[in-house]
Amino acid sequence: MSSFRKAYLVKRRIAGRMLRKRGIHGIGVGLHDPKNPKKGAAIIVYAEALSSAAARKRGGKKRTSPLPPRIATKAGVPIRIVRSTKFCKNRTAPLSKRSFTGRIRPVVAGYSVGTSVASGTAGLIVSDINNGQSRYILSNNHVLVKENTNRFSETIQPGGADGGISGRDRIGRMDRFIPLSKKRANYLDAATSKPLRRSLLKPAYAVYGTVPGYIKSYKIGDRFKKVGRTSGVVTGTVESIHTDIQVDYGDYGNLGTITFKNQSVIRGKRPVSLAGDSGSVWLTRRGNLAAAVNFAGSDNGLLSISYPIDWFMKVFKTRVARPGKAGTARPNRGRSGKYMCVLPLSPKQLKAIKPSKARRFRK
Repeated sequence: MSSFRKAYLVKRRIAGRMLRKRGIHGIGVGLHDPKNPKKGAAIIVYAEALSSAAARKRGGKKRTSPLPPRIATKAGVPIRIVRSTKFCKNRTAPLSKRSFTGRIRPVVAGYSVGTSVASGTAGLIVSDINNGQSRYILSNNHVLVKENTNRFSETIQPGGADGGISGRDRIGRMDRFIPLSKKRANYLDAATSKPLRRSLLKPAYAVYGTVPGYIKSYKIGDRFKKVGRTSGVVTGTVESIHTDIQVDYGDYGNLGTITFKNQSVIRGKRPVSLAGDSGSVWLTRRGNLAAAVNFAGSDNGLLSISYPIDWFMKVFKTRVARPGKAGTARPNRGRSGKYMCVLPLSPKQLKAIKPSKARRFRK
């Protein structure tokens, strides 16, 4: 039985080389056999299925194996290949008649929000860690920000893809965001929006009501639930963590495909991460504690790419907003091994990941 620590260390060693290979979209740590967790850990490789005919079409040359069997075998770590198409951010979405695309006041988590041109999801209502009276919308950079820049960007609800109109449906403006990078590894796709008035935001989550706080960590196999603008009410299971992954942002901010490190892949039995679900927040099945922030997914929507919400809270110095008082962070009970759980950002990473402030609007 392979240990999760060993799998994590091998993944760190080979991830950079693996992600440079065609058809490999992600590499992380998960279970060797999800039906039998006692078999221990494995390196999970998210890769396309490529037939010999397709290979000939792409150049006619025999492809070399994309996997480094010598390294894995020498370390005693099995490799499990999960077939997957490439991962994409899921911001732009067509007009939908689903129930979470409508106008709602005050705004609660789970509903459509965005700019005048696109829609994502208001993931959570948060407040400053030292000021429980403040309120912000937690969502993604590519949901609330104009082309990955600090230009003034109004936040409208519902988002533009759902009929929201600039001015008339304006509820606030983008306040802070984490710039996405083409050159260095990314950890969070994150931004906040500040409301025009505090009363425009309600510390509640669609369907599930009050979110009392958030968990600092979670493990492989944990089961979550969430509400997203497009997919609605869904559930999913943590399939892999510590996953280095490539996400296609298309022409947004002229980013193309960029790399994220140590992400979580959450699998649903039906689509859980579709266009318009960006920014939605996973909750624990019991207790409604915030766990992870969704920002991308596979083409079929069955896989959600998310990062621990603890990272967001630490970087933005926020906590869950609650009526009367702010939510607190809670340890995840039942942790079974450090590397089987998501890890916190290191002090060095926290120092390097700094939110940028949006520019004020000037007439």
